[in-house]
Amino acid sequence: MDNWFLASFLALIIYGFWGFFPKLAVTYINPQSALVYEIAGAALVGVVALFLVKFQPESHPRGIMFAVLTGVCGMVGTLFYFWAASKSKISIVVSVTALYPLITILLAAVFLKEPITVKQISGMLCALLAIFLLSS
Repeated sequence: MDNWFLASFLALIIYGFWGFFPKLAVTYINPQSALVYEIAGAALVGVVALFLVKFQPESHPRGIMFAVLTGVCGMVGTLFYFWAASKSKISIVVSVTALYPLITILLAAVFLKEPITVKQISGMLCALLAIFLLSS
């Protein structure tokens, strides 16, 4: 898919469902069990991805390491997300956790030397205000 905007928009829609379904899941099962079933769902997507790369995924030690770290961070974050969803309103939990780009922007600035613009700083300050307003 060459169109990054379309891919981003589709991710937005799918992440919207991803943020909503856990509240339904933890209504019936505990967060740890919900995570196990989410991993099963992820494994199904992984099998499809294996077909797409004809069972020959690219390999590079650093690429593999960062991909595995992505999975670890994603699953640990998801476990905390499920726990929070089981304890509070999903509208608040998803709003607070959806501010993760703040961390990404800071990491990109420090490690990738990507500049932070005045617009981004303004957005980050608004996001911090949003955390305060949403959680109070």
